[in-house]
Amino acid sequence: MPTELKMPALSPTMEEGTLAKWLVKEGDVVKSGDLLAEIETDKATMEFEAVDEGTVVRILVPEGSDGVKVGTAIALIAGEGESSVPPRSAGEGQAGTASQGEGAGPAATPATPAKGGGETPPASATPAAPSPPAASAAPPSPAEGRGASERIKASPLARRLAEAQGIDLSSLTGSGPGGRIVRADLGSAAGGVKPAAAPQAAAPAPAAAPAKPFETDIPHEAVKLSNMRKTIARRLTESKQQVPHIYLTVDIQLDALLKLRGDLNASLAARGVKLSVNDMLIKALALSLIEVPECNVSFAGDTLIKYSRADISVAVSIEGGLITPIVAGANAKAISAISTEMTDLATRAKAGKLQPAEYQGGTASISNMGMFGIKQFDAVINPPQGMIMAIGAGEKRPYVVGDALTVATVMSATGSFDHRAIDGADGARLMKAFKALVESPLRLVA
Repeated sequence: MPTELKMPALSPTMEEGTLAKWLVKEGDVVKSGDLLAEIETDKATMEFEAVDEGTVVRILVPEGSDGVKVGTAIALIAGEGESSVPPRSAGEGQAGTASQGEGAGPAATPATPAKGGGETPPASATPAAPSPPAASAAPPSPAEGRGASERIKASPLARRLAEAQGIDLSSLTGSGPGGRIVRADLGSAAGGVKPAAAPQAAAPAPAAAPAKPFETDIPHEAVKLSNMRKTIARRLTESKQQVPHIYLTVDIQLDALLKLRGDLNASLAARGVKLSVNDMLIKALALSLIEVPECNVSFAGDTLIKYSRADISVAVSIEGGLITPIVAGANAKAISAISTEMTDLATRAKAGKLQPAEYQGGTASISNMGMFGIKQFDAVINPPQGMIMAIGAGEKRPYVVGDALTVATVMSATGSFDHRAIDGADGARLMKAFKALVESPLRLVA
């Protein structure tokens, strides 16, 4: 009997993902290690490999399908001697599309994989029993029971939003393919009919309510959010709502660090290593966290987590969002090692090839927008971390050195601290330590 290929958990926190692209088609013979599909998680698009040999006899979830739950059967693979074309059954069709919110009915082999993720259902070879008219606002009769509810066609996103906003899907008319209810259909129904069983539980706190769709006459393009962008929106909203930020800014003279960087790069040229200012700032932040351990912490309810090493998450801009690969134990690494590691991490981050362990975790973060000419900004803390350092551009400014006014290369650095875990005085000590290290950079290589 063919083996079910199930949606894998590509990270410890992954609950669902997008089946971005199939790399095989029905009838292909695969062996262990062959790439089967590209799966988009909340942080990266990762390749899914075959474990066993066999023939792909049925693709159950088309590429582009969004919100596919971990453990959902996405394809069937037949081993040697097994039937290469098993008969399609209603149960099989449901197994392949359960996470897409479709009703009963066997799924047909798609000639061209459907696009559009959760908003586009797989084709149906044999129509299911007729559903009640979508325009009817009347609830299903008791005789129809649960089966009638399951026949309501709605995308997973529409179902989640409807549940959060207390909207009865049976009262809506779907505008999607085959009358399917999609997110846009919820716009005019927000705050509409609520479930009779628990009307109060359906309404979330106002601050946590998802942004509602709206209509506009301004020329525009509606772009579906990727899993990464959804996660960024959720986590940043949670951070600003739940974490009391305190911001501390210092101006730092860079001339000594820039001179040391030039000297080091000249000596490292034969090894093909070229240090960036950011590599040196990563090292400076890591050493500062060890010097001021009160800031190398995470708030965990009634517990404070104190870290004994500094793992620095570095913000890297990639297509469609932001990812923070981690330089683990940066306090104990040479700047040349940090530079080599960051080059590799940034390259693989932009290609979507990072493993979860390489971007999940970290004890503090650094975000450098100086290359864009940004003078100063306040960064949002990435929970459960306790702080993030925001780096502005180095620029020539009037600056007092000793008692003399001169022109120096100066940058502004702003630390954002979780005030639940880090007192302002301790945050100030960290900023002072960071400034001292950057202005006396020989300590970075000592």
